[in-house]
Amino acid sequence: MPSPSNGRNEAADEDEEREPFVEVDPSGRFGRYSELLGSGAVKKVYRAFDQHEGRDVAWNQVRLRNFSSDPSVIIRLRSEIELLKTLKHDSIIVLYHFWKDVEHNTLNFITEACASGNLRDYRKKHRHVSIQALKKWGVQILRGLDYLHTHDPCIIHRDLNCSNIFINGNIGKVKIGDLGLAAVVGKSHAAHSLLGTPEYMAPELYEEDYTELVDIYSFGMCLLEMATCEIPYSECDSIGKIYRKVTAGVMPRAMDDVLDLELKAFVERCVGQPRARPSAAQLLKDPFLADVVVVVDADDGHL
Repeated sequence: MPSPSNGRNEAADEDEEREPFVEVDPSGRFGRYSELLGSGAVKKVYRAFDQHEGRDVAWNQVRLRNFSSDPSVIIRLRSEIELLKTLKHDSIIVLYHFWKDVEHNTLNFITEACASGNLRDYRKKHRHVSIQALKKWGVQILRGLDYLHTHDPCIIHRDLNCSNIFINGNIGKVKIGDLGLAAVVGKSHAAHSLLGTPEYMAPELYEEDYTELVDIYSFGMCLLEMATCEIPYSECDSIGKIYRKVTAGVMPRAMDDVLDLELKAFVERCVGQPRARPSAAQLLKDPFLADVVVVVDADDGHL
């Protein structure tokens, strides 16, 4: 019969063998660490681990009591989860699992983890990036947008910016995430809600009458930020000033810092007037991107 001290040692050994999770999902598959990967107005994103597949994942957590007075936030989040469940593309963040924790009043969903974080922070860490690298990132983003825009029904992201694009820097793979403001539209491809991040919003978005081409405008502004490490219209100290410049067709000051004329012309095509603005599919065929080769996952049949 083991002595009490042996029993205590066995328990201690068991504790040492356990992962240092602060929370585990109801199925026991996913474990959350305390390490925070990112935090926004709606949710916190933690580092987590998928014990079945042996891979790192992201644990997105929303404290529902924070939004008890604004049910539209919860509705939007549930819409994002339902939307992510239907999408499968190499350039879109994958959703693995979701559930509501009634006891702690949280909404949790597990998504693919991109080891290097968002593209804005990644670009700030790496100040010297070639035009060719920017093109490779751009092609992947455009492929993701083309998938969303040709999806049945059409999906407009509406909040594309460099903090919502994620990267695995070791392989240079870029993915679109944060579809919380996405609009699913019918055959008309028209939407009418005023949503988004002001610095990236196309002029017609302010008029609340637009199509998926607002994402192309946002993509152009993302490319400008990637090229200059400067958020568009950072010279403006209020949303009102951004609005006046955007609706008047005044380009961000950062455009003056783009020295590559081909890149500058490509950005200008992306942010042009809606009728002249190309689709994602058209931009992928643009001569500016003709020399780009991006390897796609073999199990993705969409590209």
